[in-house]
Amino acid sequence: MMVVCKRYAGSKQEAEDFLQEAFVKVFEKLHTFSHSGSLEGWVRRVVMHTALNKLRSRKVYADIPEEAPYADDNTPDALHELGEKDLLALIEALPIGYRTVFNMYAIDGYDHAEIAATLGITEGTSRSQLAKARMALKTQIINQQKKKTEHVYQA
Repeated sequence: MMVVCKRYAGSKQEAEDFLQEAFVKVFEKLHTFSHSGSLEGWVRRVVMHTALNKLRSRKVYADIPEEAPYADDNTPDALHELGEKDLLALIEALPIGYRTVFNMYAIDGYDHAEIAATLGITEGTSRSQLAKARMALKTQIINQQKKKTEHVYQA
């Protein structure tokens, strides 16, 4: 469950706080668990909603830069050279609003209406945050590829 918290938190400390609060809720609400589903799935939902509620209460979407960096370069090989840890690190480096919407949409499978309802934002804001997150990730991937290429030429 720590992995879920880390996807939404801005730091390890914040992820630990999310996790602790979530497990308090799990133990308080354990009697409401329906045995028709999996316990792991139920706990994961509690953990995710706890993290999202903490982020929503901070209104993290007000502090997001309007313009994401833009790269007009298209390097298809860059993505194939990234490992899972590299990609997760890039996602973690996104501003909190971008990261939250990206995780909910791309990893957790929410649609924009569900994201908007969960976070208390409009569907348009959700779409905008996702587009900016994708552009920022693309820029980061391309920049990493350029650094690797420059390093090879310097050697």
